[in-house]
Amino acid sequence: MSGAPTRILLADDQDDVRSGFRLVLDSQPDMTVVGEAADGATALELARRLRPDVVLADIRMPRLDGLELTRLLAGPGAAHPTRVVVVTTFDLDDYVHTALRHGACGFLLKRSGPALLIEGVRAAMAGDALISPQITVRLLRRLSATPPAPPAPPVSAAPAAAVVDPLTDREREIVRLIARGLTNAEIGAELFISPGTAKTHVANIQAKLKAGNRVGIAAWAWESGLVAPGS
Repeated sequence: MSGAPTRILLADDQDDVRSGFRLVLDSQPDMTVVGEAADGATALELARRLRPDVVLADIRMPRLDGLELTRLLAGPGAAHPTRVVVVTTFDLDDYVHTALRHGACGFLLKRSGPALLIEGVRAAMAGDALISPQITVRLLRRLSATPPAPPAPPVSAAPAAAVVDPLTDREREIVRLIARGLTNAEIGAELFISPGTAKTHVANIQAKLKAGNRVGIAAWAWESGLVAPGS
């Protein structure tokens, strides 16, 4: 990739986690770790001083937790908004919703592995919001279990509009895999294409469906009947 590498700040209270993340990210030619913090308050001070491109923040940290750190760096009142990706062991739905509401541009589980960590940073830089596939699938299953609202009384004899499907056969294949929670690398392996080609397909699908992220794509798959809820 051209241009300066993405500058990353790590915020996690575990030394071994920060060391592992640094090893993974510094191995990428387009990324460099510019700072580390073992607590949220230090992370806030470093972020304001170093102005990193992306902050990777754990949730449970001393002095200032990752959710409040996210609000201060990426929320509506942030003077200099910073991209924050939450990377944590805890995948409670309340944490996911709060992080995204506070402006996080990603929510990843530490157990998701280094490939998704790298993809999460690149997605943040591209203006996308990447959520760990395990969380995506769980949230969508909860949505599918919500009883539908009672139908409104008809106001005219016009037929209901069907969900429009603008996708190619290949794109529908990829949407099914996204709804199953697969990453770009896993989609590539499944369809015998490169992760980069899978990423391009996903971007095209997002544009066609006007979906904000992979969760939106998966939700469309379920709403359109392309994937059966709970499958």
